[in-house]
Amino acid sequence: MPASSNYWPADAGLAVEQEVRDPVELIVTGTIPSYVAGTLYRTGPRGSHKVDTEKAGVFTLHHWFDGFVQNHRFQIIPSKDGPTRVLYNSRGAVDPLLEDIRRTGRIDGLTFGQKRDPCTSIFRKIFGVFFPSKENTNVSIGVTLAANPPGLHSTVTSSGVGGSGVDGRGSQSGVQTLWAKTDAAIYRQLDPETLEPIGYANQTVLHPSLRGQLSSAHAKSDPFTGDVYNYNLDMGRVPTYRVFRVSAATGKTDIIATITDAPSAYIHSILLTKSYVILCVWNAHFAWGGLKILWERNILDAIAPFDPAGKALWYVIDRIHDKGVVAKFESNPFLCFHSINAWEEPSSTHPSDVDIVADLSIYENLDMLKRLYYENLLSSSPGAQAFSGEKQATSRAMLRRFRLQSILSRGVSRRPGVAVEEFTVPKDHSCELPTVNPRMLTNPSRYIYGVTDRGNSNFFDGLVKYDTHTREPKFWFCEGQNPGEPIFIPEPGGKDEHNGVLLSVVLNGLEGKSFLLVLDARTMEELGRASMECAVGFGFHGLYASSTSVGIPLEV
Repeated sequence: MPASSNYWPADAGLAVEQEVRDPVELIVTGTIPSYVAGTLYRTGPRGSHKVDTEKAGVFTLHHWFDGFVQNHRFQIIPSKDGPTRVLYNSRGAVDPLLEDIRRTGRIDGLTFGQKRDPCTSIFRKIFGVFFPSKENTNVSIGVTLAANPPGLHSTVTSSGVGGSGVDGRGSQSGVQTLWAKTDAAIYRQLDPETLEPIGYANQTVLHPSLRGQLSSAHAKSDPFTGDVYNYNLDMGRVPTYRVFRVSAATGKTDIIATITDAPSAYIHSILLTKSYVILCVWNAHFAWGGLKILWERNILDAIAPFDPAGKALWYVIDRIHDKGVVAKFESNPFLCFHSINAWEEPSSTHPSDVDIVADLSIYENLDMLKRLYYENLLSSSPGAQAFSGEKQATSRAMLRRFRLQSILSRGVSRRPGVAVEEFTVPKDHSCELPTVNPRMLTNPSRYIYGVTDRGNSNFFDGLVKYDTHTREPKFWFCEGQNPGEPIFIPEPGGKDEHNGVLLSVVLNGLEGKSFLLVLDARTMEELGRASMECAVGFGFHGLYASSTSVGIPLEV
């Protein structure tokens, strides 16, 4: 891995402060297919992680996952007489939080990785554990997005948002309500056009039993019914996971499994097949049953050291007949942020039985969590050197396929089965922020798309299409350019899995400006782009809403 002085400049993606509240038209070059017409939403840190305070100098956030949220909207508009047009607007989502920090010089409440003042009194820490502060509705919420999610009705009336009419007519993309999510059991409602924060909710509005503190930012939608699945983690002496389903037809929430024999852990995503939900409790376990979070006031410092002798635990939950946990498995330990896809197929050992095949993007230990401190991400920072050599290698993702064998005959009374590792993709061919053609969700999928981390930059440095059949990668790479998460837009009528395009917001670090990239998902060659006059902060995840096809974007 090159020394940090040899990285191409990428700090512009971590220094953005401006908003573009009024839509501006971007400069389109090349061709954007007309079927891409719709709206791409993006969420994540705005970029800048510093705030000038009234009395305490400059306040600095420490971890990228705590970044001050900014949301973005790209409207892709076909034209009958000319090229496709693209309009862009953005808005910060944490103005009250920023004002609190300016006034007090600190951030209150739970964070992901903010290092606390070592001079904080023991009394104050103990008081915070046993008498936690009231729920802070000014927290930063912006990891994933959901459009019109069942069960989450608007928390405001149209008159409550300045007469924007968000509840009456929604946006031009057909999005009636837009919600931002995180790994806590809370949600932020956004106006789908202006991106103004207009509401707040927690998971108890779905069901009174969902009183736990944590959940997955990546709920999963049934691609056929639209039902949404997730878990809620109530930490304490006996950590309790409640896996639940929200009906798209009725908005009603049901608890379909309760798990009390697993350690509390940081779990960012789950898996879904046509018949099952899979909760994998991988090896980011919280110390003290999760109570250390209250002591540390952040997630990262509450995670126990990685145990290479430990096991990842897999729980298979029947979601069709509501039989609860029907099988358990275990595997070698790992960390994961993002599951990719899962499906059922005839068992490889018992043809009358069923196996589950699951693709994930994993890490061999917890180093990636530490790599994402801002001091390690800034290409101009000496901290970037800390993740060279062995630490750089262990903080890179690997694609891995698991097989959970003989689900029907496994049962839960027997010793957990072994989650078989079918193959692991070399790190140079693997990816993060992975995705597949959404038409393939819960079906066998061949191609995985994502961002690469091949050592050319201290941030993601390219895009890859990985063929799980031939085990060959195909890359998009351009020196000095850092892409974000790719979003797959299927081609209408496309017969092959890779018929479609990828949308990715890319920073040109050499120019300090961003652009919306449109790639042919088959060839990984550029079709077109929409260029901006500003940089967009390195964000997390996006949501695409088509203006030409019927249906609500899936939660993935």
